[in-house]
Amino acid sequence: MNIVKNAVQIVLKEKKYIFSTVFVGLFLFVLATWLANIRLIFTVFADSGAPFFDKLKLLVALFGSLATNFTVLAASYTFLIAVLFGLNVSMLAFYISKNKKIAEKSGVVGFGGLVSGVFGVGCATCGTLIVGSLLAMIGVGGVLAYFPFGGQEFGILGVILLLFSIYLISKKISKPAVCKAPSKKQ
Repeated sequence: MNIVKNAVQIVLKEKKYIFSTVFVGLFLFVLATWLANIRLIFTVFADSGAPFFDKLKLLVALFGSLATNFTVLAASYTFLIAVLFGLNVSMLAFYISKNKKIAEKSGVVGFGGLVSGVFGVGCATCGTLIVGSLLAMIGVGGVLAYFPFGGQEFGILGVILLLFSIYLISKKISKPAVCKAPSKKQ
């Protein structure tokens, strides 16, 4: 865990990475919160009769849906995924900017953690947002109901994979890539 702490401190010393962590995390959190009510948002914003200020108040009020549309577990991992996703993006950007040639070969795990985090975002109503939607499109949306947590396992898996990705990136940031000198045979 010391490796992760050191790497996060190294990355977050630069203001641009603090900003990107917060921005990406907030963006994903807002997206996850609003997507559960996307039809309502489109309906209200398409209606020209509602004042613009009231439309904005609706967007803010929809954050209350965390208490009504999300279980405690779903709200928790949605928040964690947003924070970890933002941190992961910043750490990947930092690593790539410092090690451009090396990063081209080893970005698979970081990208996998980011993708799994997005797949895991969801609420109690729709299970997991993206996986649930994809399964519903091919007619197997009810399969998620047979999972012990109703498909919320994808959110937990997303958190675990993002943590693992952050750990792997942290190892690379904390221990810069250095070629070992060939040993001299005597």
